[in-house]
Amino acid sequence: MKKIDVTEAIFAIKKDRELTWEAISDAIGMSIVWTTSACLGMNSFTEETADKLIKYLDLPMDSKATLLENPTKEWDKAVPQDPLIYRLYEVVGVYGDTLKEVIQEKFGDGIMSAIDFTMDVDKQEDPKGDRVIVTLNGKFLPYKAW
Repeated sequence: MKKIDVTEAIFAIKKDRELTWEAISDAIGMSIVWTTSACLGMNSFTEETADKLIKYLDLPMDSKATLLENPTKEWDKAVPQDPLIYRLYEVVGVYGDTLKEVIQEKFGDGIMSAIDFTMDVDKQEDPKGDRVIVTLNGKFLPYKAW
């Protein structure tokens, strides 16, 4: 099976069973963001997490090899050359669809405002290397039907 085939199977089962990403992530013992990203093909599963996902969703056994494959994290957009800005583009490129899925699952069909919005950057000291914490805080704007 190709990654797209496995992802489409996961989406079909998720829809048919009215599952949430949170329910799926709880079932395999991983975080919601990682689980969603991996199901979208942007991260690879371990043997253990692949087995749990296959069992929970009743996926075909031939999907396991695909779930274990290392992903190709690419998208068709020009990115800046500055390393820090490039890494932020990489985050959106790799996790953008995941964020969209999780936000819309929690809030409904809509977007996060970049007008009614704040962002914080914090530093967490760590002996293994200091950590950058970026918090994006935007008002949810539901799409309007008329």
